[in-house]
Amino acid sequence: MKIRNIAIIAHVDHGKTTLVDQLLKKSGTFRDNEQIEERVMDSNDIERERGITILAKTTAINYKDYRINILDTPGHADFGGEVERIMNMVDGVLLLVDAYEGTMPQTRFVLKKALEANVKPIVVINKVDKSTARVEKVLDEVIDLFIELGATDEQLDFKVAYVSALNGTSSLSPDISTQEESYDKIFDLIIDEIPEPNVNINGNLQFQPALLDYNEFVGRIGIGRVKSGKIKVNEMVSCIRLDGTIKQFRIQKLFGFLGLKRIEINEAQAGDIVAIAGLSDISVGETVCDIGHEEALPILRIDEPTLKMTFMTNDSPFVGLDGKLITASKIGERLFRETQKDVSLRVEQSGNESWVVSGRGELHLSILIENMRREGYELQVSKPAVIIKEIDGIKYEPYEDVQIEVPDEYVGNVIEALGLRGAKMDNMTNINNLVRLNYTIPSRGLIGFSTDFMTMTKGYGIINHTFKEYMPQESIEVGERKLGVLVSMENGKATAYALGNLEDRGTMFIEPGTEVYEGMIVGECNRDNDLAINVVKGKQLTNTRAAGSDHTVVLKRPRPLTLEYCLDYINSDELVEITPHFIRLRKMILNTDQRKKFDAKKAA
Repeated sequence: MKIRNIAIIAHVDHGKTTLVDQLLKKSGTFRDNEQIEERVMDSNDIERERGITILAKTTAINYKDYRINILDTPGHADFGGEVERIMNMVDGVLLLVDAYEGTMPQTRFVLKKALEANVKPIVVINKVDKSTARVEKVLDEVIDLFIELGATDEQLDFKVAYVSALNGTSSLSPDISTQEESYDKIFDLIIDEIPEPNVNINGNLQFQPALLDYNEFVGRIGIGRVKSGKIKVNEMVSCIRLDGTIKQFRIQKLFGFLGLKRIEINEAQAGDIVAIAGLSDISVGETVCDIGHEEALPILRIDEPTLKMTFMTNDSPFVGLDGKLITASKIGERLFRETQKDVSLRVEQSGNESWVVSGRGELHLSILIENMRREGYELQVSKPAVIIKEIDGIKYEPYEDVQIEVPDEYVGNVIEALGLRGAKMDNMTNINNLVRLNYTIPSRGLIGFSTDFMTMTKGYGIINHTFKEYMPQESIEVGERKLGVLVSMENGKATAYALGNLEDRGTMFIEPGTEVYEGMIVGECNRDNDLAINVVKGKQLTNTRAAGSDHTVVLKRPRPLTLEYCLDYINSDELVEITPHFIRLRKMILNTDQRKKFDAKKAA
């Protein structure tokens, strides 16, 4: 069977996973009576809830005499390292672009990686059925982006397809009336345009994992393309480690992909995308070879972490009331297990009950926290901080490309806010009554910004950012919240009476009946200083006052707290307490008197 290996790349939310759904359905890979969910490749609960792809997924379809291996890649900047490594596994890409939004920051990032890897592109313009679609202008934007990224004449000679992945229609013409309920033209385009793998079936074995998976029975599983030769189950092979040493091991299991299934196979050959098990600590970029014919492939670059956060065991008064996994040994074991399959994550023990966890961004780390929360863990985390590098005595910090789209009336506020955070404007354009702003900003300038941004644009603004490079650190103070917080000075249940009397002090995060403890943050102060308050105070009852009169208090709705909001919100003297069913904000020093002494000493 002839092989084609392709990846689907795009900006977040441009429809990659939905397109993969259609390719699977229209190819006849599923049986007629098989029940298929939407966004079937997003297998993780969080992926399905948020509508984003977190981990690259491998699938394959049979079409005519061809096996088309398809990799669905993440669109988020935090998971961009996977996109880069995947380019080593494929010979072509489908670059998917939204027919209204056009080229976005992540489109630039993924296309740059594809052009650098010299893989063949096919442009697919999605959502052409939308009334707001601007197909021809978007195609011009794509051509401009190719030219800007230094594409060769050959790369510029790309074919274009037009689809509505949601409706399951496609065409090779921009005319919407030509859309048909078949993807045969797309499949034929892939077969005709994407070259077959340039590999040597008769050579010595060379296999390089570009992605990792983890299984408790066999340890790490390396997923990659066989570059040369053949690989068989139970065969003894050599692995050239990243440090140059060689370790021999036996191939315990070999998996191929078809549809949604990972299928055990006995043999694979050059050009096949497979998963191998047998070496429990195999790493991305190592080379598996025939014994006696050890020849290493170039090591794959893995994106360095840019953001770090301290994870701690929960030491609040409510420890153990909600979660089952609360000990340092359980949390440490879980964090180190995550590094087995996530090569962009670093975990270092920093104390008996704390770990410094470094990742590619806030989303990367918050997904890990959310997964742990759902598994029954209780923990506390600190404010995220960027990782500073020192090169030749000069401090360097990560910078990001930011693209913002806002209605005209909010532009002034956004420009002013970004200026205070050290951002430099690169470009400003108008599209359909929206202003598109492009900036370069220090990564720390973005910490806590999304909350302010949503408030100042009344939720109408769209912000996207992607890592650019490390540049010399600038002396600008950013990242701390301006307003103070309301902190509980008592333990107990919040009362409507107390909350009603305190509403003019700020915005509450809790409602009557919420259990609180001393040092827990219960709201945002409307001044720039913290305020200790009593939210458990009850009404003094006498024979002339009825207890039931409490129910007439009408309170404003409390501000909802999500995990991302809390990580964005806290200052460096605060923590987020995370349990399976609760997310709380708290001060590091819980005792009110001790905290006041500490703050006074710091101010002096």
